Amino acid sequence: MKQLSQIYLLLLLVTGVTGCTTIGYYSQAVSGHLSLMMNGDSVDGLIARGTTPDDLKQKLTTSQQARRFARDALSLPVGDAFTDYVALDRPWVVVNLVAVPEFSLEPHRWCYPVLGCQAYRGYFELDDAVAEQADFRETGYDTFIGGVTAYSTLGWFDDPLHSGFTRMSDDRMVALMFHELAHRVVYIGDDTAFNESFATAVELEGLKLWSDRQGNPDSFQRAFERLQQRNQTLALVETTTTRLESLYQQRDRLPVETLREQKAELLAQLLQDYLELSSQWTQPGPFGENPTSLNNANLALFRQYNQHVPGFRQLLRDQNHDFEAFYRAVEALSKRPETERSRRLSALSERFVEDF
Repeated sequence: MKQLSQIYLLLLLVTGVTGCTTIGYYSQAVSGHLSLMMNGDSVDGLIARGTTPDDLKQKLTTSQQARRFARDALSLPVGDAFTDYVALDRPWVVVNLVAVPEFSLEPHRWCYPVLGCQAYRGYFELDDAVAEQADFRETGYDTFIGGVTAYSTLGWFDDPLHSGFTRMSDDRMVALMFHELAHRVVYIGDDTAFNESFATAVELEGLKLWSDRQGNPDSFQRAFERLQQRNQTLALVETTTTRLESLYQQRDRLPVETLREQKAELLAQLLQDYLELSSQWTQPGPFGENPTSLNNANLALFRQYNQHVPGFRQLLRDQNHDFEAFYRAVEALSKRPETERSRRLSALSERFVEDF
């Protein structure tokens, strides 16, 4: 009954929004999530079923151990999330569109009832995302479409586990579960960077603790390598974005052709530096294997997920790794104005020293 009442609420929100395009978008979002919920099987039932393949049974068993760990060790509000399993016919559950003006690093924001404004727009069908991408490209925006393995409904629904999770290695599956559950703790409608950086910090610190408890240092070593890759990539991106921001501040004074030429040079240098750096890595990096180009949208998306991570991790240290106290501190910070939040997180980041 809880799920059905929430679906009815979302449908009311959809029909209360004017504009055919907007109604069409919300309709696909509701029908897409409803399809996930209606096609799920009980994880416990699948584990007990003799016909469930052994490799899937192992993944499902690990997922339930991770659920309990998230609740008991990380104080995450698990509820009934990840208790159903859905087999998907694709590696991603949704695709996200990011659109950024040609001479800016501030992404376009889409605003939604209840959820507020976000710097990306999710679609269950790739063709729908491509159609909206084409509209933005016609007006000169840089765009990016990326597959998303999971998303959170912030506790409004009992989010299912699905084959996008179980196709991952155990450590990546567990980390992603922690990330999505963290969104249930604190969510600011108009601050994607705050939300995603917080969830990423919980993901990293939670996985470290999980690996320690599991007695599996090799698992965390892989995660630590990915963290190093992310930090190294972030350093490159921050250097480039500083230069791009300086360039874009001159957009009223420089000819468009000059802006485009200098922008292209900075992005080409970033791509070259990233390819040289990632050639030494044993796992795919944040921009994937051998990307052929980068643009404002790639940079904006990457920064959304990473720019405040050190600050949140330092805040957890300041609470002596007490997750409940950490969440209270994050919730208090979330109530402050955006400029104050960013300033506070920047100050925390300056104190942070990696200890993994």
